[in-house]
Amino acid sequence: MKKILVTGGSGYIGARLCLHLANKGYAVTPLCHSKIPEDENWVSKMDSVIVGDVRDEKFLSELAENKYDVLIHLVSLDHNQSNGTPSNVSSVNITPVWSLLDIFSKKGLQKFLYFSTAQVYGTLQEEAVTEVRKTNTQNAYGLTHHIGEIICEYYNRVSSAECCVVRLSNSYGAPIFNENNCWWLVINDLCKMAFTQKEIVLQSDGTPLRDFIHGWDVCRGVEAIIETSEPHLTYNLSSGSTLSIMEIALKIKEIYANRYGEKLLISSAINTNKNRQQRYLLDNSLLLSIGFEPKWTLESGINDLFDFLEKK
Repeated sequence: MKKILVTGGSGYIGARLCLHLANKGYAVTPLCHSKIPEDENWVSKMDSVIVGDVRDEKFLSELAENKYDVLIHLVSLDHNQSNGTPSNVSSVNITPVWSLLDIFSKKGLQKFLYFSTAQVYGTLQEEAVTEVRKTNTQNAYGLTHHIGEIICEYYNRVSSAECCVVRLSNSYGAPIFNENNCWWLVINDLCKMAFTQKEIVLQSDGTPLRDFIHGWDVCRGVEAIIETSEPHLTYNLSSGSTLSIMEIALKIKEIYANRYGEKLLISSAINTNKNRQQRYLLDNSLLLSIGFEPKWTLESGINDLFDFLEKK
């Protein structure tokens, strides 16, 4: 049984990932920043739950004595927070990557999974984007994750730990914990708006394109990376399907009408840019080749969000 440490273990992605891996039989230890979650059922499935700060190297050194087989690093400031002062942003987004690899690689760590972002690619054209595509970061969030990737590449060469960079597209899905901050995510936001306000108001003209992957499929992708014996540094973790925000809104409108018998009004910003958005593909062939199999359709994901909102 592999021992797995997950930093950010009670966060939006982390809580779901810890639950998935625990249900699969792994000995999972979530590292939580502020407190142990109140969900006793979730806690009972974990090998242990620890509260601590990934910026505290003394704490990390003590934690490394538990000799984990796999470490999954999820802690990061979000897009807006990453526009803060460089010293604060780097203390959260960059330095802990270095500290964790430096400390845990000396304690027998076998695999280190670093959650990066597809934003490291920058502006995408009409192309199939594979992991070998040149990066071209356009914001601080992407920049700090690109630096994290470079740290992983370095330790992949100089230590015995296998480092895997996970370039996540756009995840969505109902949260495991009510306190998880996830309603700013596009599909989550639009579903909640439809359910509570009976309308969909887009902040754009609807043409921006995104690859959306459900949270449970994110977990399946991570499991495939943990289990593979093939050495790959970087993986695109995506659905492999690119949709416009308007296409998402129309699908939500359709599902809402089928569920509740009402038609939603969709309003959007005026299109001031007449250029057509180029439909790229965030290629996930490498992940598929090691056993990843996405199972959640957009329809099932949207219905699941409505189910959650009804219960809430």
